[in-house]
Amino acid sequence: MTIRDYLQRSRAPRYSLLFALPLLLLYEGLSALLTGSAVAGVRNGADVLLKTLFIGLGGRDGVVVLGVLLLGGGAWLAWRDRRRSGEPLEARLFGWMLLESAAYAAGFGFVVGWLTALVLSGPPGLSAGGVGALDLPTQLVISLGAGLYEELVFRVLLVGLLIRLFALVLRGRRAAGAALAVIVSALVFSAFHYVGPLGDHLEVPSFTFRAIAGVAFSALYVTRGFGIAAWTHALYDLGLSLMG
Repeated sequence: MTIRDYLQRSRAPRYSLLFALPLLLLYEGLSALLTGSAVAGVRNGADVLLKTLFIGLGGRDGVVVLGVLLLGGGAWLAWRDRRRSGEPLEARLFGWMLLESAAYAAGFGFVVGWLTALVLSGPPGLSAGGVGALDLPTQLVISLGAGLYEELVFRVLLVGLLIRLFALVLRGRRAAGAALAVIVSALVFSAFHYVGPLGDHLEVPSFTFRAIAGVAFSALYVTRGFGIAAWTHALYDLGLSLMG
C-alpha cells in the first residue's frame, strides 16, 4: 500500500466513520456510567446542543432518534462506500489513522499557537474552558465528546450548511463560498466556548486562538475526513486534561 493509497482510503466513509465509532461508544458509555443518564450531568456542550434540539422536537424519544440517526446513518454510509469500493476492510489502516491523529494532536497546539502569535503579541494556550474544577474522569469524558460532537456540529453540519448557503448567495463561486464558510464556522466554534455555566471568560487572545483552531480543524476535516479530525480533536483535548 502506497502513501497515496492510504491517504485516499483512510478518508473514505468506510474507514473514516468506523474510525470515529469508538469515540461515540466511549463517550456515551462513560457518560452514562458517570451520570446514569443519556442527557443529565456534565456533558460536552455540542452534545447538549444537539440533544436539546432533538428533545425539543420529539421529547425524551428525541435522544433515541438522534442515536439511531448517528449509528444508522453512519453504518449505511460506511456500508455503501464499502460496497462501492469492492474491497475488504484492512484493520491495519485504523492503526495508522490513530498514529496520524496522535501526531496531529501532538503538534496542534504549537502550530495554532504560532499562527496566533502572528496575529497577536504572543501565543496563548487553549484551555479546557470551564472544566478545570471538574474531576479528571469528567474532564476526560468531555474531551472525548469534544472530538466527536464538536467536529460533527461545527465541521460536518455547520461548514457543510454554510458552503451550500454561500454558494447560493455568491452564485456558484464555490472557492470563495467555501473559504467564507470556514471562517464563519471558526468564529462560531470559538464563540461557543464562552457560552453556558462552564464557558470560559471571553478574552481576545483565547478567542483568536480558538478561531484559528477552528480553521485548522476545518482544513483537517476537508483534507483527511471526519474520523481523523474527530480523533485529533479528542486526543488534543485529552492531552490538555491530563497535563492540567
